[in-house]
Amino acid sequence: MSQTILVVDDDPVQRRVLEAAIVRLGLTVVTAPGGGPALDLLFGPRGESISLVLLDLVMPDIDGTEVLSKLRAVNQGTPVIVLTAKGGIDSAVEAMRAGATDFLVKPASPERIRVSIQNALKLGALTGEVSRLKKKTQNLLAFDDLIAKSAIMRQVIKIGQRAAQSTIPILIEGESGVGKELIARAIQGSSDRAGRAFVAVNCGAIPENLIESILFGHEKGAFTGATDKHLGKFQEADGGTLFLDEIGELRLDMQVKLLRALQEGEIDPVGAKRPVKVDVRIISATNHDLSELTREGRFREDLYYRLNVFPMQIPPLRDRREDIPALAAYFAARFSAEENKPISGFTPQAETMLDAYNWPGNVRQLENTVFRAVVLCESDVLDIVDFPQIASAMGVVAVQRPVAGATVPSTTTPAQAATPARSSAYMVMATDMSGHLRKLEELESELIRMAISRYDGHMSEVARRLGIGRSTLYRKLKDLGLDTGEVVEKSESPDEPKRASA
Repeated sequence: MSQTILVVDDDPVQRRVLEAAIVRLGLTVVTAPGGGPALDLLFGPRGESISLVLLDLVMPDIDGTEVLSKLRAVNQGTPVIVLTAKGGIDSAVEAMRAGATDFLVKPASPERIRVSIQNALKLGALTGEVSRLKKKTQNLLAFDDLIAKSAIMRQVIKIGQRAAQSTIPILIEGESGVGKELIARAIQGSSDRAGRAFVAVNCGAIPENLIESILFGHEKGAFTGATDKHLGKFQEADGGTLFLDEIGELRLDMQVKLLRALQEGEIDPVGAKRPVKVDVRIISATNHDLSELTREGRFREDLYYRLNVFPMQIPPLRDRREDIPALAAYFAARFSAEENKPISGFTPQAETMLDAYNWPGNVRQLENTVFRAVVLCESDVLDIVDFPQIASAMGVVAVQRPVAGATVPSTTTPAQAATPARSSAYMVMATDMSGHLRKLEELESELIRMAISRYDGHMSEVARRLGIGRSTLYRKLKDLGLDTGEVVEKSESPDEPKRASA
């Protein structure tokens, strides 16, 4: 989940220097020896994963200015830091005009490179978020703006793109938090109604005595308190899209009025003398089984068939695990920029835990979880100790490797095990991918491996911490099939200094 930096420089020494500086930040590095290979990478399959470009300005094949102009022609969001041996004002102005985010004079110090990269990544995350918010506000959000790496979500997007080409009524089904409204907005933004009104209504959150007025509007004096004329949601969405969320919560008497509005293309505001024509595209959504509600008599059958002309099923996050790393990385970059924290990604242990969790609250839960982790984080990467609720739910035990030279405490409490002194972390998962408890033998094997790694092969200390004898430990190693040949036993305990020979 770490962000990928592309280094473009024709000088191999400079590439190695920059690569070493970036790796120390916990980021992934891809290098290109010139402008041509850089463009191939940026416009190829790996281009989407590149978060930042460090670009040399003077190169023999294609210079940095041309690379930058070609990149900006199709991609305005990826930040670019220009590198050059010429530190003149003219060069800096030229690079900035071409769309560079920052300008570094070679040789730049590692600290200057670090600050520039962190600022550019932060700016890139905020710029991307501002662009998405602007599109959302202007009702121009499209399917290309969604994060969907899994095959099942790509299929959903393909179906949505087809639906966007007509005004057919759409029913989006899926659990809470899967992103039903986002899909509805993408359908609107990909249709010929893009840029027009998109009005979202949560049918389950409207007070019963106000449902009719809110949906269809009312005339002045139609009822007590109606001091002014009020346009309902249908008229607000005229010419655009009306998104009816939680449609299964709508009252039966309102379902009749909604059916008439869909069939006739007109509404009856409360107190109005004549109906009002409206041109509205209806997209409805529910986290219930509407067919079951229909069989129970809680939802009108005729309205169900009217809404369910083009059904779309949004899978829960647990069924599209390929999306978890990309979504988590996006949320981490966004919130670290908002919170002004230099977080570059996730530890492998945190990635494994997030990928294995079932996410009952789906994308909304993942977003809030990463937000909380960013606030808690005291390092430059998110670790399992920053996700205490997820770790607790999965039965994960997080243990930190002691810092070299530090004294290992005689007792380790759960609170101490979760402290953020994190050179590297280990975890044992009590449940499998389906949420069921794992076999005791598997847990015992992992715990022994973890103890051997944590106490650096001091088998006496490992046995003491596990509460068993050395002979029992070696017997368990043999019974569990652990390779004792890989264990380099150290005679002295980590708690005791090495004795000098007499």
